[in-house]
Amino acid sequence: MVAYLSPGVYVEEVKSGVSPIAGVGTSTAGFIGVISSGTGTTSTQTTTIGSSTAPVSLNDTSGNILTGTGTKKSFTFVINEGETFVADEGSYNFYYTIEGEDTEAVVTEAPKVGTTASTVDVKLETGEGSAIPNNAPIKVTYQVQTSVINSDNTYTIPGEQGETDFTSQAAGEVVLCTNFTEFKNAFGDFSQLTGQSILAHAVYGFFRNGGTRCYVVWVATKGNIESALESFEAIDEISLVAAPGVTESDYLSMIINHCGQTTQDRFAILDSTEEADITTLKPGENGLPGTSNYSAYYFPWIQVYDPATSARKYIPPSGHIAGVYARVDTNRGVYKAPANETVLGALGLKYNISKRKQDGLNPQGVNCIRSLNGNILVWGARTWGGDSNGEFKYINIRRLFNFIRESIDEGTQWTVFEPNTPELWARIRRNVTAFLTTVWQSGALFGATPEQAFYVKCDEENNPPNVRELGQVVIEIGIAVVKPAEFVIFRISQWNQSDS
Repeated sequence: MVAYLSPGVYVEEVKSGVSPIAGVGTSTAGFIGVISSGTGTTSTQTTTIGSSTAPVSLNDTSGNILTGTGTKKSFTFVINEGETFVADEGSYNFYYTIEGEDTEAVVTEAPKVGTTASTVDVKLETGEGSAIPNNAPIKVTYQVQTSVINSDNTYTIPGEQGETDFTSQAAGEVVLCTNFTEFKNAFGDFSQLTGQSILAHAVYGFFRNGGTRCYVVWVATKGNIESALESFEAIDEISLVAAPGVTESDYLSMIINHCGQTTQDRFAILDSTEEADITTLKPGENGLPGTSNYSAYYFPWIQVYDPATSARKYIPPSGHIAGVYARVDTNRGVYKAPANETVLGALGLKYNISKRKQDGLNPQGVNCIRSLNGNILVWGARTWGGDSNGEFKYINIRRLFNFIRESIDEGTQWTVFEPNTPELWARIRRNVTAFLTTVWQSGALFGATPEQAFYVKCDEENNPPNVRELGQVVIEIGIAVVKPAEFVIFRISQWNQSDS
């Protein structure tokens, strides 16, 4: 306590007792890309190793010339970690240069299909009457398949001055990207490797449609998706999760469980298969996961321009849809359904859906992407399962609840271990009421006044002695959410003015 010893005016700061609750972010995405090194397009690489001033050693201890049919000598060059050779023994072409002319030598021992290493040993065998001078540059043509193809790959051998400029993120390592350039630096540009292409288009579509932050991780097989989801658990900022192109029930269920059970504050965006049959798109049937109000399912695939092939291609829509979510959250708010929105970057659709066909899909929670009035639009706003999800059949309702719950959770951490008294209850009521008033003012809650839009109850009635003995504080909150106008009905009839 301050001692007042001399006359004067004393001004003191007094705590207001209000600890404002800030709204959490709702549009940060987490993307999982499955980039298998065993599938995709191979890349034929050519590089020159050694020079007259920096000769390549062929480990020829008997002299400077490697000659004679059947003579084998070891040759080692370095590849980047994680890259996989796809050509079998004898498929590599090694050329040695004599006076500017290329002469081929036969590879008698080379890496087998699927070999992954940082260094590769091969053995060369000269042809009849040929020779390889020890100081001759060697040009190597070979096939290699990478997890992420980069057109600027450079391969080196020990002692060579050049450095590799290929950069790729290790599998399972999560990277924050705030623009597509950052993604390219970590994961490579658009390529013809299927998994990398799908991931690149998804992240590009996310930023193109309004996304600003996403965490990206790639895995070599779908069996590693669960470990990728575990790495996402520690990143509290993530609120949307997608694995573009993953359509199998077991893996989609992993993502759904991560959002709805493990974290309980995230929302999954699911892709249909490219050749999906609309008659089989039902939750829990035909290889699809069961219903969940923590996820939304989108059909069909969208058509985009692919820089790697300079042609159009079909891709799963989840990355673009995540960007649409982010755009709506920014422009309107999380309470607005992410529907009747243009999918920027989409040039066409795998299937054109009519109203009649959508009539059979919408009740199941299959959100259609349709071509309407010259635009590619998201034309569905339901969680996966639709009508069976009851009061959480709409995407925006589930995401609004996630937003409110997570905001209150993070904004009331100060209450833990505080004295459980009526004073604490009053402070909690005051802080939560102030936050929900802001939510109501944004248009997210239904009602002409805050009293009509929500209530907060934290008093002795719901905190009796037996509850306090357990060390608990119970707060009851009710909110009147705004539902989307999914069906707009105009009733029109003829009007006879003489009857008025």
